[in-house]
Amino acid sequence: MNQEKFTDEVQAVFERAEEAVGAAGKLLAEGYYDFAASRAYYAAFYAATALLLREGMEFRKHSGVIAAIHKKFIKSGKLEKQFGSDLNWLFELRSVGDYGITVRVPAAEAERAIEVARRFVRKAQSVIQEAEDK
Repeated sequence: MNQEKFTDEVQAVFERAEEAVGAAGKLLAEGYYDFAASRAYYAAFYAATALLLREGMEFRKHSGVIAAIHKKFIKSGKLEKQFGSDLNWLFELRSVGDYGITVRVPAAEAERAIEVARRFVRKAQSVIQEAEDK
């Protein structure tokens, strides 16, 4: 992958992360808590994907992205452990939102998910900016 394409892809994935956070907020406001939680997870997932793309890594499965974030960024100290826990929690909450039949995402959890996702996206952007500034 050439550097220009690489940079374009990372930027595009971050734009998608920002859109997902915005969509999550709108869904929350309309009372669609399951869907808001799902979009919040996807915002963090896209940001995680951008971090890995920046490192030249691509994965086909969500579990691969999450595992790679823990290995490459959490264990190395590039991201604090809380961000790994947050990504795991968002993934679990997304499963409730997407697949729960009798269990639903409460409004407070959906709201928290959006804040957690927003913080994850900002941190991922910060990590990439710091790497580029070196």
